[in-house]
Amino acid sequence: MNSMTGYGFKEAIVENTQISVEIKSVNSRFLDLSVNIPSFLNPLEARIRKTVSEKIVRGKIDLTIRVRDNNSTAKVSADPAAAKMYSDAILEIAKALGKSEVEIPLSLIVSQEGVLNVSHEYDAESYWKKIEGVFSEVLSQFIEDRKREGENLKSDLLEKLSTLDECAAFFKKWQPEMEKRFREQISAKFHELLSDKADENRIMSETAAMIVKYTINEEIIRLQSHLQALRKEINENPIPGKKIDFICQEANREINTIGSKNQFTEVGEKVIDAKNALENIREQGKNIE
Repeated sequence: MNSMTGYGFKEAIVENTQISVEIKSVNSRFLDLSVNIPSFLNPLEARIRKTVSEKIVRGKIDLTIRVRDNNSTAKVSADPAAAKMYSDAILEIAKALGKSEVEIPLSLIVSQEGVLNVSHEYDAESYWKKIEGVFSEVLSQFIEDRKREGENLKSDLLEKLSTLDECAAFFKKWQPEMEKRFREQISAKFHELLSDKADENRIMSETAAMIVKYTINEEIIRLQSHLQALRKEINENPIPGKKIDFICQEANREINTIGSKNQFTEVGEKVIDAKNALENIREQGKNIE
């Protein structure tokens, strides 16, 4: 089980190139991957996305790669013809202003557009050879961070699930007690109204009607089934986040029905405990991949 939040970062110098890789993530219903890399590395983006998506299923992930060469990659070329044209034009302006003898600063000529041309030659594949090791290490660090946090979430989920199991067991144990109390209550009312003339068959009939109306046996069976499914997902499914949310919805329906049928304080207290535990599981489930 993995958390959807995680972090990984490393800086390194590889073959005189400074490289930094950072990966961080927060919750998201789906995989939402943002890749921030220098434009000259754009040919590598598809490869980076594929590598991440093969290992991560859900989460909003921000991945940033920065590269700086300690040796300049600049290629400078001169255009003497353009320089001469600028020089001639400036001298022509000087003559027009009556300044036939003028020395044109070299800095003025070379600062003109097109006289000096600077370009950078980048080979994305050669950069990938430098980046790949750092990237792989940070991705592993990031995945391990999500896994570590996921184990903490799993412990918390299992603790809350134990509370739900206890509540379901209480509901099941209470069922005979509930029937007993219904009979005692109905019998007391009949004897209060009719004294010794109370009809036992009528008491049994009314008791049976109350049990049919307020029985929670089916809800208990379905609730326990949902809890078994929930435990299986938590223990066996490496990416249970979506299934946890669905099962919690189903379990919540049964707990609500038990609460609406309930006539006794003891059951009401356990319904509250069950709803609190289930809500905690649903909230934690939103953090799970």
